[in-house]
Amino acid sequence: MLNILRVANLSLLILFPIAWFAPLMRAGLLPLFGLNEISVITGMQALWESDVALALLVTAFALFAPYLKTIGLALIHFNLLRRKALPALSWLGKLAMADVFLVALYIVVVKGVGIGKVETAWGLYLFTACILASIVISTLTAKRT
Repeated sequence: MLNILRVANLSLLILFPIAWFAPLMRAGLLPLFGLNEISVITGMQALWESDVALALLVTAFALFAPYLKTIGLALIHFNLLRRKALPALSWLGKLAMADVFLVALYIVVVKGVGIGKVETAWGLYLFTACILASIVISTLTAKRT
């Protein structure tokens, strides 16, 4: 069981960066024009130009929280970090989930206003799956003791 958790967790070290660059959604002002693909990275680049405080928050939630949690779980799996760190690592995973809710809220608001067009893309599902997998891995790691 531990080996499965190790492999699953280490695979997240590869999958998270893919999810950050994958298109979360396609958005455009009018349906007649082409839709621009928006990823976590392109969204953060736009935020850094307009709102630095929000950009810091999203960067912490979308990049640092899930990756630090994944690294922390790997350290626990290889007995390089004490299991006492598991509650803090679980908290980091919940912060990452906040970013998924933020993107979903954006999609609902834009679709509700009806000015532009927004379509979800495969990156949103990959990013969400990575975060949920991380939560499951940390839960199974905690139960393993």
